[in-house]
Amino acid sequence: MPATPTAPAAPTAPALGKTSAVPPSAPVGAPGTAVPAPADRRRWFALAIVMTAAFMDLVDVTIVNIAIPSIQRETGASVSAIQWITAGYALAFAAGLITGGRLGDIYGRKRLFLIGIGGFTLASALCGFAGSPEILVAARVLQGATAALMVPQVLSIVHATFPAHERGKVFGLFGAVVGLGAVSGPLLGALLTEWDLFGLGWRPIFLINLPVGIAGLLLGAKFITESKAPKAVRLDLLGVALITLAMLMLIYPLTRGHEVGWPLWGHLSMVGSLFVFGALVLYQRQKALTGGSPLIELSLFRVKSFAAGIAVQLTFGVGLGIFFLVWTLYMQMGLGWSVLRAGTTGIPFSVAVSVAAGISVQTLVPRFGRKVLQAGALLMIAGLLIYLWESERYGMGITSWQMAVPLVVMGAGMGLIVAPLTDAVLSEVPKQHAGSASGLINTVQQMGTALGLGLVSVVFFGAIGDRLAPEAVGPAFVEAFQQSLWWVAGVFSVIFLAMFALPARPRAHVEGDANMEADAN
Repeated sequence: MPATPTAPAAPTAPALGKTSAVPPSAPVGAPGTAVPAPADRRRWFALAIVMTAAFMDLVDVTIVNIAIPSIQRETGASVSAIQWITAGYALAFAAGLITGGRLGDIYGRKRLFLIGIGGFTLASALCGFAGSPEILVAARVLQGATAALMVPQVLSIVHATFPAHERGKVFGLFGAVVGLGAVSGPLLGALLTEWDLFGLGWRPIFLINLPVGIAGLLLGAKFITESKAPKAVRLDLLGVALITLAMLMLIYPLTRGHEVGWPLWGHLSMVGSLFVFGALVLYQRQKALTGGSPLIELSLFRVKSFAAGIAVQLTFGVGLGIFFLVWTLYMQMGLGWSVLRAGTTGIPFSVAVSVAAGISVQTLVPRFGRKVLQAGALLMIAGLLIYLWESERYGMGITSWQMAVPLVVMGAGMGLIVAPLTDAVLSEVPKQHAGSASGLINTVQQMGTALGLGLVSVVFFGAIGDRLAPEAVGPAFVEAFQQSLWWVAGVFSVIFLAMFALPARPRAHVEGDANMEADAN
């Protein structure tokens, strides 16, 4: 159940752009090089390692979501702290993704991947041993920042490792990883929390990253081939500062606003963030005109598929950011379910995501193109409306089995979107901008997720009274959940409309059909 997405989700799995591998004669380690020969099996070991890192990031997000109520009970975390445990990760992740992609282009994707996975593992240990909500939030921010170094390299390493004719198979594997992460995260988080291993309560949800991260670090150093951008680039420090400041000015007031009574400074900060974003665009444009190395390649937005996909990614992140946190609070704090029951209730959703993601890229998208993604958005809306109807009808007496139908519909819709979307966005992106583009794609979705998490204060906690009698807590949470579903359905309606700007069919498939017709003639 990606909430920050990503993972999922939370965050989405990295996808493959349309580029070709460097010929076998290219020296290993040279800028933009690939594996020396297609027969080199090391590329499959490298793929397994980077997919494991993407899986670890996705699972970490979904595990945290399911354990949030337990963390609150054991640490006494405030409403704001709850949001920051998830939003802090998403915000640091979003703020650092473009920079992480650019650093990989400059200093080597393998090097940055290893630094990122090592830092992510260390931050996971700090989360697991945090002694207070404040320390946990700080460790989560560090975890998001190190994930921002690791995740953009996944896409770039695959770009530099696999030739175009193997991309379909590789991307199908990535779709399976998305589904597996969606299945594993909530259930694993529920089991680890419920088992209370060694009396550690929720802490093993973070500590489980340690052996996985260490193994990824050691194996990555051995099997991943180094690659860099073909052209020399430099890190745009002012661009980094502007984008980080803009997102902080937008997200922080949203997250803190409900708790402190929506002060004037919060509104001014959110309005001011728009001006900072504008200044960032102007500065990036000027830097590109003067021959510098801008943090954001604005020329990418001239590619229609990329610009449209970025808009879809942003709104998609907002919808997921709202839904998954609210859903967890609804089941555990509203309905009073145990963490294990809440975790197992999400299994139909996760299985549906996995199945739909697996068939969408290789079977449905080549035949139906953009319509597959739009069908996914419509299924998400239908599932949300069914869920809303059931919640209103059954109230506090709703069962896990009754939730299965809307969750399967929503999961199928999400699977149809998450697997092919990034591939469609990146299909026409030049190889030399792989790191920057992947960082930007992940950034906007994570920024959307952080924005959605911040909006939870408005759409969910804003509908709950500050001081409720014990017997009123459950009904208040149920009502707030129902209100939130309307918001999420509205977001996915916007996504459906925005998808009309995507290419009707992926260019790779269109070209393939044209080539076949030419051969026939």
